[in-house]
Amino acid sequence: MGKFSNISIVASFFGLWIVSFFSNKIQIILGFSLIFTFGILHGANDLLLIEKNKDQKKTYNFIKSLTNYVLVIILCALLFYLIPWFTLILFILVSAFHFGEQQWKELINNYPKWIWYSISFTYGLFIFMLLFKFHASEVEKIIFEISKFQISPTLIPILFNSIGFLFLLVVGYSYFKFEILRTKILTELFYLLIFTVIFKASSLIWGFALYFILWHSIPSIIEQMNFLYGKFSIQNFISYCKSALIYWALSIIGIVSLYYIFKDQELFNAIFFSFLAAITFPHVIVITKIFNKK
Repeated sequence: MGKFSNISIVASFFGLWIVSFFSNKIQIILGFSLIFTFGILHGANDLLLIEKNKDQKKTYNFIKSLTNYVLVIILCALLFYLIPWFTLILFILVSAFHFGEQQWKELINNYPKWIWYSISFTYGLFIFMLLFKFHASEVEKIIFEISKFQISPTLIPILFNSIGFLFLLVVGYSYFKFEILRTKILTELFYLLIFTVIFKASSLIWGFALYFILWHSIPSIIEQMNFLYGKFSIQNFISYCKSALIYWALSIIGIVSLYYIFKDQELFNAIFFSFLAAITFPHVIVITKIFNKK
């Protein structure tokens, strides 16, 4: 996150203030607008990242990479259709690790791998549970619409406490084991307090959008530009957007088409989240490989 975290803090509280003037419906529209722009954009350059990340001894095959990428998306979509409850859990777990690895990427080559994996996973999962805890009834409704499975009202509080305990256990061990990590750990705990305020004070979609865009997507785009072009600049951002345009446009067309087909049916939520999950899985694989290489 680095220097951008200060901007994220200010922008987060500005986002909370500005939506206090809007209804919940407007907050949902604004939240999805951010997700459909910067949120999808940050995963629209995966093929370019694959090309940049290739082994110099191997010849890059665009058709092969594109085919493999599309096959992963199709497989994920099929899994969501066939076993939605399992794929939803997998989606949350994979996304949790992805959120965590973005926050804790500095650890990957400097500490034991199990430390990086365990902190990244429990941190990201705790963020999800924090969001779910403050909007439990909405989350339960969405889960039912997707999987037709009614979860117990006590499940989310139990998961919140259990995952929070595991996260504190891991960071507590790391705090006393690695003195150099102490500042980083205290900083991330402070960010969690900020996320708590954001999630509690906002609607489900707007709270998630603020975190997803300001604390994940934009920092990820900056990180990707550093990897692709060597530095972040306006010119490089324009180049990044140009190379991502066709994939971003196809994603938007797909989501808009789903909306107009299923907007009056409960089936839309299931299809919408399956679409997001399908494009998330291959993106997480690409980013993890880049972090490992770096």
